[in-house]
Order: sequence, then structure tokens, then C-alpha cells
Amino acid sequence: MKIAKTLTIAGSDASGGAGLEADLKTFTEYGTYGMAVVTTIATMDPKNNWKHSVSTLPVDVVEAQIETALAGTEQIDAMKTGMIGSVEIVELIRDTIKKYDLKNVVIDPVLACKGEDDLLNPETADAIKNYLLPISTVSTPNLLEAGIFSGLGKLKNVEDIKKAAKIIHELGSEHVVIKGGKALEGGTAIDVYYDGVEYLILEEKKISPAHNHGAGCTFAAAITAGLATGLTPKEAVIKAKKFVTKAIECGFQFNEFVGPVYHSALRVCK
Repeated sequence: MKIAKTLTIAGSDASGGAGLEADLKTFTEYGTYGMAVVTTIATMDPKNNWKHSVSTLPVDVVEAQIETALAGTEQIDAMKTGMIGSVEIVELIRDTIKKYDLKNVVIDPVLACKGEDDLLNPETADAIKNYLLPISTVSTPNLLEAGIFSGLGKLKNVEDIKKAAKIIHELGSEHVVIKGGKALEGGTAIDVYYDGVEYLILEEKKISPAHNHGAGCTFAAAITAGLATGLTPKEAVIKAKKFVTKAIECGFQFNEFVGPVYHSALRVCK
């Protein structure tokens, strides 16, 4: 039996809801063998309203991890990125994808922590746009990220999202799915997929209470695992939407500040 192998190059969230912790749990639920390279460590201060702090690892440490993860006798089947942290690490990831001729590359262009308005690093945002989006099989920006990469600013409705998706596709991303989620008005959580020809509107009824910490990471990881197991990008996106919707539905309150999705929901929750 061939076991599909998946890799995440992302930040660590010690609370377990997002980041590489979310990715690895999602990879496992899809039946793939997950590997992780840590780029940043995100911590939250429970004594200061869950304020985030992000520590970026040295690029040589990230490089050593990548070399370890890619030292197997078989090439990985799919990979994703998450929080990256520095221009140097973005360049390293680009060079790695080209050096190993990696396929099924999902770029989740994390620019800010959930609940935080400030970008982690504006220079890193430019590097992701210039170096990673053009070589991505699928990119999964949220509304904030899509507005920045497209140059359109705040995206207010589906038509704005479609315009942003077209621009990001023109940057080089083969398939774009913009995560609108619950941010748009109305009773449905909406994501928009675009492949250069077709727009696909993915809708699910909004869930309340919405325990959605880690939803974006989980969605991108599910797409990655779907690609690794042989799905087309469109099929992987559709399946990932159902996976993350169930994970939100069965999410729970971690503490007074945050409620994560539950990654085993499809298998465990009835």
C-alpha cells in the first residue's frame, strides 16, 4: 500500500487549533503521512487578552528541517505553507520547490494572526506575492490577504472576491480559493474558487457559535491532503469545504478567548 506523504511548512500554535498542529491533524484524518517544518512559534498571553507574539526561527534552522523532511526515498505528494515569518524563509521555500520540483503546492499566505489587525511583516507579504503565488498549484488567501495581493483593498461582496481571484490567478496561481467564510453579510459562509475559467461559489450555512480558530489552516491542509490522495484541485477544494464545516460545527470553547475547530469531526461527530 502506498501511503501519501504531505508536508507543512508553517508556524506552531501551542494551543493546537491552528498552524502546523492543525495541519498534521488534518493530514492524519485524510490518511496521509504528515511531516512538519517549523518556521515560527506563535504564543498567546492569557494574562493580556490573548495577545499574540510571534518568534521567527533562523533561516538555517528552517533549511535543516526542510532537508530532513525531504530526505525520504520517495518525493512528497503535496505540500503547503502557512505562517512564514521572513523574506529569507520565503526565498528558501521558493528555492526548495524549484530544486526538488515539488508538485501539488498549496500556498496559504498567512499575513496576520486571527484576531490581530497588524500584518506580521509587510515585506514578507510582498515576497509571498512575488515568489510563492506564481508557483502555487492552489492558493488560499482570506479576504484580508486577497485584498492585499489583488490591490483591491477591502473586499465587501462576492463580486469583489471574484475580481480579486482573477487578479491573483493572473499572478500565476493555477487555482485560487478565497476564504470569505463568515465575514460576508448574510446567512451563509462563502468561499470562491477560480481556475482561470470557472468560478465556483462554495456555500454552507453559518454556524453559531462559530468555534473557528484554525479554520483557514485546516481548510488549506485539507486541500493539500486531497491533492496528495489523487483529487483534482477542484475536487480537493469541495471536499475540504465539507471537512472544515464539520470541524467548525463540532468545535469547542478552549478558554474565554478562543474556540478551535475539531479536526476529527467528520470521523467522530454524528
